[in-house]
Amino acid sequence: MPPEVAMLSPTRLRCEYLADPLAVDTPAPRLSWELESTTPAARGERQSAYRIVVRRTSGTRPTTVWDTGVVKSADTSQIEYRGKQPESCARYQWKVRVWDARGAASAWSAEASWTMGHGGPGWAVARAGHHPPGPAATWIGAPLGDTWDEQTAQPSPMLRRVFTLKTGVRRAVVWASALGLYELHLNGSRVGSQELAPEWTDYRKRAQYQGYDVTALLRPGDNALGAILAPGWYAGQIGLANHFMVLRRGHYGRQLRMAAWLHVELDDGTTETVLSDPSWKVTTEGPLRASDLQGGETYDARREMAGWDTPVFDDTAWKPVFCRIRDLGTRPPEPLEPRGPVLSAQPAEPVRVTRELATKALTEPNPGVWVFDFGQNMAGRVRLRVQAPAGTDVRLRHAEVLNPDGTLYRVNLRLDDKEPRWGALQEDHYICCGGGVETWEPSFTFHGFRYLEVTGLPGKPRLEDAVARVVHSDAPMAGTFHCSDDLLNRIMSAVSWTQDSNLISVPTDCPQRNERLGWCGDIQVFSQTAMFNRDMAAFFTKWLRDLREAQTDDGRLPDFAPHPLEPEARYSGNPGWADAGTVIPWRMWTTYGDRRVLTESFEAARRWVDWSVRHNPDLLWRSVDGLAPAYYGDWLNSDTFVDIPGMPRGKGEVPKEVFSTAWFAHSAQLVSRMAGVLGRAAEQKNYADLARRIRLAFNKAYVSKDGRILGDTQAGYALALSFELLGPAVQKLAFARLLKAFKPFGGALSTGILSTIRMLMELTRRGRVDEAYRLVLRREMPSWGYMVEHGGTTIW
Repeated sequence: MPPEVAMLSPTRLRCEYLADPLAVDTPAPRLSWELESTTPAARGERQSAYRIVVRRTSGTRPTTVWDTGVVKSADTSQIEYRGKQPESCARYQWKVRVWDARGAASAWSAEASWTMGHGGPGWAVARAGHHPPGPAATWIGAPLGDTWDEQTAQPSPMLRRVFTLKTGVRRAVVWASALGLYELHLNGSRVGSQELAPEWTDYRKRAQYQGYDVTALLRPGDNALGAILAPGWYAGQIGLANHFMVLRRGHYGRQLRMAAWLHVELDDGTTETVLSDPSWKVTTEGPLRASDLQGGETYDARREMAGWDTPVFDDTAWKPVFCRIRDLGTRPPEPLEPRGPVLSAQPAEPVRVTRELATKALTEPNPGVWVFDFGQNMAGRVRLRVQAPAGTDVRLRHAEVLNPDGTLYRVNLRLDDKEPRWGALQEDHYICCGGGVETWEPSFTFHGFRYLEVTGLPGKPRLEDAVARVVHSDAPMAGTFHCSDDLLNRIMSAVSWTQDSNLISVPTDCPQRNERLGWCGDIQVFSQTAMFNRDMAAFFTKWLRDLREAQTDDGRLPDFAPHPLEPEARYSGNPGWADAGTVIPWRMWTTYGDRRVLTESFEAARRWVDWSVRHNPDLLWRSVDGLAPAYYGDWLNSDTFVDIPGMPRGKGEVPKEVFSTAWFAHSAQLVSRMAGVLGRAAEQKNYADLARRIRLAFNKAYVSKDGRILGDTQAGYALALSFELLGPAVQKLAFARLLKAFKPFGGALSTGILSTIRMLMELTRRGRVDEAYRLVLRREMPSWGYMVEHGGTTIW
């Protein structure tokens, strides 16, 4: 008889959460897969064993480097590679088969792969001659000269190099990074689909690099590798520039640079390496005259250089590249000599264009002013088609809302502040070259918008002349929601669009105004919902590293990450915000079983709790050291609402000491749980005892015998119940008070962003799902239903 076939089949193979990654720099990559049933009878079936085989396929002879044999385990993720030491630049292919509960084996999966990066931080160096033995790329760019100032945008450098390959190509990968943003080109084609690479990190410490398979773009003979650079987060305007920064532009640095390493395996078994080095040439005479993430782009099509990224282009007018990395753009000056920032492979999915939206309506509120409505608020940019005489300046402005007269409402972009030039202009300019239909899309910016205003056109445009292109970090979809209630479906759609619009390398608070920071409090409360909607494991792996790298020397975790200001001086250590450093690693464990992220995050989490103890020895969180000028509390609670008839003022905000001590207790408990998972028994016991003592102090100071918590607020009860700060008898009394706390507000929420989800969870957990649904489906202001019934397609 033929052997039984398993009712399970392994699929969606991943390495470090990514599909076939081309830049892995951990020596023990983790492998994972999903199980797919091969028959309807397999519902509920479990894997009983697996076998993984890994081959090194770089070079002429594939070699098996790891064969697990049959491993009796139900695990399908977090399987660490334990074969031969991975080699830099090498490709590894792997497959898996599984056994079901009956002991029947599946067929082998299709092969997946990963490619190692360079295995260390030093593959790109400051300048020629300053590197360890062996080849190293050099950071290269255009000479800055003496013309730079923070109020004047600089044209984007274009760089190129011609090289020769003696035979055909078996496989080729290029790794690249930049201080600024980059876009690679090879033999007349753009390389890859990633946008805004290398994405945002604290460039004073770290820059990411990306890998691209360019096998199909290379050929025997002459080839040309090129790049375009732009300021991005490194040298452009970043969060709250017009409010708090001494340097509005060029905060991390001024000199745009890139580094590249092309590794080519030839058909004859030899390899070639092409590096960024002094042999490259550069020009700043190209078409991209200005670029800024918040301000927008100016592109002069008359200056295009046809074929600039091909080997036959005449570059005699181009200049030698600049090969130094010293930069005085930071405060205080922090020269990056001699090596530059640590280089790390990007561990998360890239930012990409993920979909397109057609124009739903076109209006002309004023003569020659055309407004395109895409029907959905989003983050991204517009692809425009235009036909106009050479030199025509077509202006594109973006907004989320219209004024009553149909013109753009742009006050929320903070353009009316004391220094309006530092608001988020969200304005692109395309200068036509003439001679026919032209199509253009910005490359190094993004806007938050639903509406596009176009001026400068010689005639009326068509609906199809503008297409909105949605841009965000391309974390895979993990879950969808649909039900019989149209209002709830629209609310959930708005939640999903809001998430996508605020996942652009970091989890931002907004994609439109001049802020766009990775606020920790916002993503901390949204993190579990984010994980339900999308696979956030790789994204959070990257961002939690940003968070840890922004921790202060004394242990405070930041209010936002990356932290472009001075975390030691301000915007660090805020309760609820800094607690992202305990909450999100723990959710990574409970959602994905990620033990490594707990290991990487434990010390940072412990140090944050220890700082809180040192500054609040009576275990009641009163310290505001280092928090000036902000101490947020339960942000955006009812006391910050616009005036609403019948809505009381001054009664909605939970007292800050109650709020902060509750989060203090919660983080201490999470550190104890993290220690337990990691086998750190003494610390598990110590922090569990600390959490117990904080609970006792909380109850003694803030809780009455009748269950009343200081302030008598919805938020206070929600946090105390959610964090299990109360004894069983008091819990019942406090929950009854929570239900009564809606009455003064006409049945509405008075909670802020850090307590609302906790309240809804407690209502559900304690048997009042009816009350939770009543709040979710409420249509009066304030509510989510009010937002969507008044035109909102994202959450306000």
